[in-house]
Amino acid sequence: MSDRGSMLAQPLRAPSAGRAVGYLGLFLLGAVIGVAGALVQPGWFPGGLLLALAGEAGLCLGAARAVGSRGAAVASAAGWTLAVILLTASRPEGDFLFAAGSGSYLFLLGGIAVAVMCATLAPTRQPDGGPVRLGK
Repeated sequence: MSDRGSMLAQPLRAPSAGRAVGYLGLFLLGAVIGVAGALVQPGWFPGGLLLALAGEAGLCLGAARAVGSRGAAVASAAGWTLAVILLTASRPEGDFLFAAGSGSYLFLLGGIAVAVMCATLAPTRQPDGGPVRLGK
């Protein structure tokens, strides 16, 4: 059996500077994908909606696979969510980006669901060493 113990029982370590910069880049890329999706989804409904959600899913899963952790998927999903939430607010002049239609609600709720699914399904590091079941 491995002496390292469970991954949950280990103390948290601060990410290295390179990893933190990478996560910040993924956060900003998620925000860019969110803004682009907000502009594309009403233009070619329903194709634009599917394209916007596929772009978000591709970013989240691609980031998780490239970095090898769920943190990358969470960072890009957080950037997407923050950008889209900020775009839903109307300005005092009455300008808005999202109309009150089914496409906008599907984009908001579908995007959040895609972000949660991608962060959940992202590949994680497996424990190394012997069998991980207690009975063995």
